[in-house]
Amino acid sequence: MDEATLILDGDCGLCNRAAMFLKPRLSKNKKIIFLTNESKEGEEIIKKLSSKKREADTVYFIRNGKSHIRSAAAIRCLLFMKWHYRVLYPFCWIIPSPIRDLAYSIISKNRHRIFTEPETCLIPSLNDY
Repeated sequence: MDEATLILDGDCGLCNRAAMFLKPRLSKNKKIIFLTNESKEGEEIIKKLSSKKREADTVYFIRNGKSHIRSAAAIRCLLFMKWHYRVLYPFCWIIPSPIRDLAYSIISKNRHRIFTEPETCLIPSLNDY
């Protein structure tokens, strides 16, 4: 089974919704472990990353010992989804990373205004089913 870890902001409504969207759409032979950056496990993983990535304060995608942040992390989630989502991967990847990361930054800076903070973080419980 192909496995990866996705570390998201537990206080972010967008991150919670993204995790809830991803979980039921994962391919049967793929698994994403969902963690929050505030969790003990999440903090331990982030602590082991390079200082540049540690200070990014973003979404983290870790697979086979390699870590990815920002838009690269988000796009790599497509590889773990069912085939009709996976086909979007090459089309998203062809967009140059500075443009992808700019769009990511704009969304990231406005996410708390657009998406309300969840009363309860659902991210850790997604690993239970």
